[in-house]
This record gives sequence, C-alpha cells and structure tokens, in this order.
Amino acid sequence: MTTSLPKLTTAQRALVDAPLERKLWLEGIAGSGKTSSGIARVLRLLEQGVPAETILLFVPQRSLANPYREVLRGYPGYSGGQLAVHTIGSLSKDLVETFWFLIAERTGFAHPHDLPNFLSLEMVQYFMTRAIETLVAQRDYFKSVRIDRARLYSQIVDNMNKAALVGFPISEIGTRLKTALGGGVEQAHIYDDAQTCAIAFREYCLQRNLLDFSLTVELFSQQVLALPVARDNLRGRFQHLIADNVEEDNPAAHRFLMSLLPNCKSALLICDRDAGFRRFLGADPESADRLRQACDSHATLEDSFVMSAPIAALGAHLSAPLLGEEAAAETDFRPALITEAHRYHPQMIEWVSEEIGKLVFEKGIKPQEIAVLAPFMSDALRFSLFESLRRRGLSARSHRPSRALRDEPAARTLLTLARLAHPGWGAAPVQFDLAFALTQTIAGLDLVRAKLLCDVLYRDGSLHPFSGITNAAMQDRITFDIGKRYDHLRDWIAAYSEGEPIAALDIFFRRLYSEVLARRGFGFHADVNASNISRNLVDSARGFRWALDFLRRYDDDIDLARDYVQMVERGLIANFYLRDWIEEAEDSIYIAPAYTFLLGNRAVDVQFWLNISSEGWSSRLFQPLTHPHVLSRGWQAGAVWSEADEQELERQTLRRLALALTRRCRQAVYLGYSELGESGYEARGLLLETLHTALRRVHAGLRPPSVPPKSRGEATARADFYACRGMGNGPTYTKIDTPPPSIP
Repeated sequence: MTTSLPKLTTAQRALVDAPLERKLWLEGIAGSGKTSSGIARVLRLLEQGVPAETILLFVPQRSLANPYREVLRGYPGYSGGQLAVHTIGSLSKDLVETFWFLIAERTGFAHPHDLPNFLSLEMVQYFMTRAIETLVAQRDYFKSVRIDRARLYSQIVDNMNKAALVGFPISEIGTRLKTALGGGVEQAHIYDDAQTCAIAFREYCLQRNLLDFSLTVELFSQQVLALPVARDNLRGRFQHLIADNVEEDNPAAHRFLMSLLPNCKSALLICDRDAGFRRFLGADPESADRLRQACDSHATLEDSFVMSAPIAALGAHLSAPLLGEEAAAETDFRPALITEAHRYHPQMIEWVSEEIGKLVFEKGIKPQEIAVLAPFMSDALRFSLFESLRRRGLSARSHRPSRALRDEPAARTLLTLARLAHPGWGAAPVQFDLAFALTQTIAGLDLVRAKLLCDVLYRDGSLHPFSGITNAAMQDRITFDIGKRYDHLRDWIAAYSEGEPIAALDIFFRRLYSEVLARRGFGFHADVNASNISRNLVDSARGFRWALDFLRRYDDDIDLARDYVQMVERGLIANFYLRDWIEEAEDSIYIAPAYTFLLGNRAVDVQFWLNISSEGWSSRLFQPLTHPHVLSRGWQAGAVWSEADEQELERQTLRRLALALTRRCRQAVYLGYSELGESGYEARGLLLETLHTALRRVHAGLRPPSVPPKSRGEATARADFYACRGMGNGPTYTKIDTPPPSIP
C-alpha cells in the first residue's frame, strides 16, 4: 500500500522549491505539514537526478521514517539506489562495524582481532545478569530497592546510555546522581551500587567483544569520527541530509549532524515545536536548537491540517494555565469536549465502550480513527477495555513498549508449551500455568474447564489423551469439540517430545504457531495481537541464539533454549520491534499509553483520555537508580534537584502532553472520569485541575461560589468541574455530581 503526497500549500511549496544547495531549518506545530514538506523535498532531489544512496534520512526512531518509505515505495523515480535511513544507533553500529579493526585494539577489547557482537536490549539484559548477578548477591546490593531485577538492571543500562548520549564517562554516573538528588546514606549507597555494576558490565563486555548501545555510541562518537578515513567515508556517502523530528533526538545525534552539515550539499532539518517526548530516552530539544544556527535559512509552518477550531482552542486553554497565562484562543472548545461523571472505575470503562459503539455504529467513525489513551495502561485496564469492546462487537489492538515479554498472554502460552515439550529441561509447567495456556490455545475454552482438563489429564509432566476422561458428565461439560482440539495439540507436543529436540527454540515457536496455534479453532487464529507477539518472540529467540553461538568461544556453560526461557520468565523487557509501530489493523480501536501514541506520530478523529484525575498525566515515573533530567546535557553540574524543579517539570510535562495530543486529534476528546480511580482511591492530578481552570474561564457564568484552596488537591473540587456533552450541535453542560443535573 502506498501513500500519496497531499497537495502542498504556498509556504510548503516555497520550501520544497528552495535552491538545492541550501541548508534549511523548518519548524512548526504537529500536523502543520512538516513531514510532507520533507517527503516532497526528497522527491525533488530524486527528480533532479540526485542518487538515492547519497541522501541520508536521519530520524530518532525507525518508525518515524515510515511516511517517507510509504511514499517512495510507490514513486516511479525511486529506483537504482536505496535511500539511507538511520538513527544514531544504527549509524553508530554501521560505522563501528566498518572500522572495527582500526579502533578495537586501542579501546581496551580483550580480543581486538575477533569480530564484535552488537547486543539488542534483550541481550543486554541477559548479559547484564550474567555479569553482575554474583556481585549483587555477594555484596547485598540494592537490598532496599523493591522492584523486579529486570527493571532494576534496565535502569543501570539507561544510565550508561545517557552517559554515552550526553558525552560523559560512565564513571561519573554515581557522582552526578548523588550530588543532585541526595536522598540520605541509603540512597547514596544505591547510586554507588549502580555505578559499580555499570563499570562491571562494561568490563564484562570488553572481555568478550560485546557492544551494547552505550558502548557502540561511545566508540562512534569518540573513536570512529576521529578517523580521517571515516570522515571521508561519510562525506562521500551522504551529500544530502533530511533530519526529521530533531527535537526528539539526543546530543550525540546532534553532534554528529553538526559535524556532517558543513560537508553536505543540501540539508533540511525539521523540528516539532513544543515536543521532546522522548526525554526519558535522552531527547534534548534545547540541544537540537543549536542546529538552527548552522542553517542558511529558517521557515515556520503554523497552520494545522489536523485540528478543528474547537480542538485547537482546547489545547490553548489547557496550555495557558500551566504557564500562568490567559488563553489567546477565542473559539469555544466545549463542543469538542465530552465526558460524564462516574463513581466507580468499571462504570467509566463501560461508558467509554458505549460511546465508542455510538461513534462507530451511529456516527460512522472508523474504528482505526479512535484512540483510547491513559497515562499508564495496566493489564487490568487493557483487559477490561478489550472485553467491554468485544461484547459490543468491536475489536481493539494495543501497543505497550518497554513491557516484559512474559506479561503478554501469547508469549506466556508459547513459553509454557515449550516447557511441556522439553521434558529434558526438568522444568515442567505448574498446573495453573498450563491451564492458562490451554485457554489461550483452544478457542472457546474457559479457565474452569481448562482446570478440569489439567486435573484429570496432566500427570507426571505430560498431557494424556482426552479419552482418559471416563466420566461422561465431565466429557459433556468440556465438550467433544474442545476435546478434539485438545487432542490435536497434545498429539503435536507428544510427537515433538518423542523426537530429537530442536536446538533452535525460535524454530520450535515458529512450527508450533504455524502448525497448531494459528489454525482455525485455535486461539491465535485471526488474532493480530497474538500474531505480533508470536513473531516478536520468534525474533527474540533467534537473536538470542545467534548471540550465544558467538559467545561460546568465550563461555561454554550455556544451554541456549533453557537459558532463554528462564530469561524471559524473569521479566525480560522486549526489544524495539518496528512492526509494533507501523502495522495497523483495519476496523480496530487503538489502545495505548499516551506517550506511545505520541511517539507513533499519527492523528485520529477521536481521542479518549482515561483516568483524567490520575497524577500519571504529569508526574515523572519514579526510578530509584536513575533520573533523566539530572543526567541530561542541560543539567548544571553541582545543582540540587528541588521540589520546585519537580513541580515545574510536572507543569511543563503536562503542557507538552496536552498540546501534543490535541494537535493529533481532529474532532473530539472524551474524558474518562471516575471519582474512585483504578486502585479504588480518589485522585486529584494536575490534568484534572487544569481542566477545571479552563472550563471555569470559558464558562464563568456557571461558576459556583469559589472556595480558597488550601492545596492543589483541594483546588480540584468536583463542584468546579463542568462536563461538556454533544459534538457539534451546541453543547450542554453538567456539573460533576451524582446524579448530574442538566444545565441549559
């Protein structure tokens, strides 16, 4: 499927038609046509005979290049060469691998004449565990930290990545955190422990030619770019530069672009104003602003192709109070704001599903044009939404990156069946896990009947035939139809177990999926989410096999399949899989955390914001071993992070989030509100307070008597909040009470 380029405005056309030898800076709000201008500029370069392989498309995340790929895929002039698409990670890997033998010996690798092995996020977690697990146990590190080891180790990795991207040595991580955050003796020890583990892991990598992201970027920035032959290589390869979403990139990427610009024949650098959502991954909009000064001319696009006037006004009215200002927008935003008060969280979920049903079946909104967003998407919330929508005949898909593979039902099912099919591991699944796997595997089988099957037929670590049930009443209860499918699965596993086990676990997963689980009558048939997770697990296991085959020259005490299953079950956080970001199922509602939606950089007709009283919309996720702002380029050495800094961060975070979401919404925003939140407690977050302020300002005539607040929480009393109903026929307003009275 190809995407045609929309008709360009006068401002866009002037930018695209600018002389090819110019270096241009383009900024504007989301939805103003910046990426379309970038695509048109690439097409003009190709039309002028510029070889595709001399054009570098540089993005902070691979999925952000997808609009360019889709247009070029159907462009007749795009042939004979391949447009170079890179992130700082992929380019670093490419150049380090190319010039490895020139830099390996002088950078401390124990085997400089052997090839390097580049580690994915999943492999980093595995080797981090091997490198420091004994050290942590012997010295009793992190004894006061109450999080999963996988999350704990990922924060150590995050610290190392930040050091490489900002440009300071990993030996300074602990000092920077202790100086800025303090936290007492115990917290200081935690930062010291994290520092020691980071250095131990780096030494482990140097001894085995393992390159994680931080070491790869460090070698690229400090070693490769210092080689004259490497600089000549870059000048010869990339003569034209298109860098999109530079505000979401990091200082290391910006330093590279600054070094490349003087030697480029042309360049277009694109910046999204009021963005920078990847700060937790090292994004630095302030660093990106340095690139503006290196460009010949600057252009701005202000008009949105996405937002309706009420939606634009909503964004302005939410942003203004967070800056202590009055909103400049004159349009009434209330026609685009819909909500209803509920006492309990399940009531809110049912209301959301009911409203989605009305939008799809009565108003003709396509399901793929609806996004359901929350600050955090827990398993319980996701399951409740999926089930509630399913009962109304609606399908949904979800995307939750940085999530442990074991938390995905499809992955848990495959891992459980792998244990069952490999009795030689001595790790047969427990009965409950197997019952859960059967419910996911056999369509129509509920957990109660699955448990009955396991009670009778699961013995000595293996499944027995359905005919082993001699009780006729139980056979009728389970049904022979389910029994037939159960026998098919059982026979497949038995046949596999009796043969020679496959050393490659990824091949086992692929066969199990294609020969059983994806067939009609089984649980993964026509299930897009299960299909994606299964493919991710296959790719993950294959990458693990390749990496460990390489490592066996240094360590021989590795059982590939068993180690992989144990690693995933301990909470392995999944890799970045491009298919999760670019594949869309038609007629499917999108359910995701708000930031995941933003990083996908797409617009929808209608958004649902759930749990609007939650503090998660503005508050930083607490991470005991790291702090993205203290480890950023802009943090002043020796400064102390204060409560004022935290509150200012919350206001700026919510402001960027509100503007970003509204700029990616065409028609309406539905607010999911319940007095008692998902955990059963009342919450009064900054988003709710800001909504109150915005509604009071535009609806002053209905404002109730004000009560001087004693705290931010009291400033968000329900009596101050008015909910707007209706989408375009003139709004009516309701005070949030139970039951809510109508106000004309």
